[in-house]
Amino acid sequence: MSRIRILPETVANKIAAGEVVERPASVVKELLENSLDAGAKSVRVEVESGGKRLIRITDDGCGMLHDDALLAFERHATSKLKSADDLLSISTLGFRGEALPSIAAVSRLTLETRAAEEAEGARIEFAGGKLVSVKPAGGPAGTSISVADLFYSVPARRKFLKSETTELGHIASLVTHYALAHPDKQFLLKTPTQEILNATPVETMAERVYQVFGRQAAMEMVEMTPQEAPIRAAITEAELEPGEEAARIRISGFVSRPEIQRTNRNGIYIFVNQRLIRDRLVLHAINEAYRNIVPPGVFPAVLLFLELPYEEVDVNVHPAKIEVRFRHSQVVHDFVRDSIRMALSNARPVPSFASSGAHKSETALAAGAGASAGAGVVQSQAASVAPAMPGGNGGAETFAAARSGFGVAPANASAPVEEEFELSGAPEQPIPQRLNFEAGEAIVLPRAVPESGGGCGQAAAGASGESESAGALPGPHDIGDLKPLGQINASYIVAVNSEGLWIVDQHVAHERVLFEKHLAARRAGEVGGQRLLMPIVAELSPHQIAIFEQIAEELRANGFEAELMGPRSVAISAAPAGIASANAERLLAEILDGVARESQAISLESLQARIAASAACQAAIKVNMPLDQTKMEWLLAELAKAEYPMSCPHGRPVVLRYSLREIERAFKRI
Repeated sequence: MSRIRILPETVANKIAAGEVVERPASVVKELLENSLDAGAKSVRVEVESGGKRLIRITDDGCGMLHDDALLAFERHATSKLKSADDLLSISTLGFRGEALPSIAAVSRLTLETRAAEEAEGARIEFAGGKLVSVKPAGGPAGTSISVADLFYSVPARRKFLKSETTELGHIASLVTHYALAHPDKQFLLKTPTQEILNATPVETMAERVYQVFGRQAAMEMVEMTPQEAPIRAAITEAELEPGEEAARIRISGFVSRPEIQRTNRNGIYIFVNQRLIRDRLVLHAINEAYRNIVPPGVFPAVLLFLELPYEEVDVNVHPAKIEVRFRHSQVVHDFVRDSIRMALSNARPVPSFASSGAHKSETALAAGAGASAGAGVVQSQAASVAPAMPGGNGGAETFAAARSGFGVAPANASAPVEEEFELSGAPEQPIPQRLNFEAGEAIVLPRAVPESGGGCGQAAAGASGESESAGALPGPHDIGDLKPLGQINASYIVAVNSEGLWIVDQHVAHERVLFEKHLAARRAGEVGGQRLLMPIVAELSPHQIAIFEQIAEELRANGFEAELMGPRSVAISAAPAGIASANAERLLAEILDGVARESQAISLESLQARIAASAACQAAIKVNMPLDQTKMEWLLAELAKAEYPMSCPHGRPVVLRYSLREIERAFKRI
């Protein structure tokens, strides 16, 4: 008797559905993408019981002909591909033709559709993958799909669904993110009792960010100046066909100021050709851009849009189409990293006074969490929401936090760091949308501008004066005219100017200055070393010895002269300039341990930055060190010249400002 058998079609369909449909948000994702591919200008999403009982998606797209509507439920039936060559250049969000048959196999599905060229439409019903009825139906041009009783035919799968609140959170996150990617379209998400999102079409991405996240959160972001660069393919310019242009990559979006920090990656949204993805390559590039600006273990908030030729990216690498592969991955990585660095370098915002900044963030979160009447949001209940890309494990950020500022977390928060790309969830009761800006009001976010433009971008012209962050953000040009008054505990410089009161951590300020000078000198090949009077013999662990052998050449280029003296020892005969001989051994151990913790595949640029940061920390002015007026003035002047004066190489804040407006508010003068 043969052991190999062909599975029945119903079983095969349910197995395929397991790859495509993991939870209600997966259904919403597939149908929402179909609506966008159909050219819809308005998409309406209605859910009941977190999508378990009902999901209905209605659009005003092109609709389907009667015969096409029936054919669409056949496996791998699609209007988006014609040949295998089309897989090399996919321009649509969907393309496999698996969504409708997979969803119909595990639910009660009703499709109502009408093409504009037909007088009447069609109504088709499926239950558990079986065709129930086909009837003519009236209605406007477009498509409406209702998915009821998800997984009713697969009870074991239904048991694995989370609470209604959690599932609704996934759906809310998904719709919100696609609304961000398509600002020219309307997105409506509602339940029988609540309208969660109603994003009307807008002209600019800045307006959409304001719609979704609110004014306070929008002003905490820096808008990236759109950048474009060629993708350096393997072919040369001479090999291009006549009239053919080299492929180019374009980037735009928003990045958070360094003091806006999260304990996970829930605030990082990446879109490639308007497709929401998670990609370790791009995430690594973002982390590299923020290296030496934010502390380790925390993450920025980033809304990133990449556009590149369709043949340069492969989206057919994951059943749910949430991962991609780039043809020239290193080019994409470096372009993303350098573009974000340029935005941060040009804007160079400086944090406000810590207590004031925390108050503002809490106010923003509270405003987004339930300022509208009848919101009734209970944050403690919402904290259990587990947001994730459909199919992910999820985290613990609320949809309220996602809407109002991408969530702001203290740098020393002890929450575990999520390794996967996560989306944000929803609270116990969904939040009414706050679309309260006046018609025609200009929403302009802080933008990265050239150095000659004065450093930091300006706020919206129509912004109210209630929030300090809605006005001009403090920048390095404000540091240049600081007048030092003295020190606190011989560790913190107190200074003033017309903008207010400033407190400078002298150690990390000098550390930032030395770090940038060391890095610039290393890249110019001009790092000097100083010979020690007597060589120092340092004992290293086996792992440190292995790392030392790998990076010995780079250590030498940074001023170290060290040679192996046995299986476990090295003799240090020279150290980088400014490093005391007593600290040379400790500095070497710190560098080796830091590289080992990161990975042995660390890039040369990262290695240079790590060595420069360690050397700067050892050589910088220490705390509890009295400084005279001249030294304080020199330090502030040097800090004003720094590329990133807002944080030290390890991400700690350097300068805090207590603005004049905040002082006046504290004294009840305003």
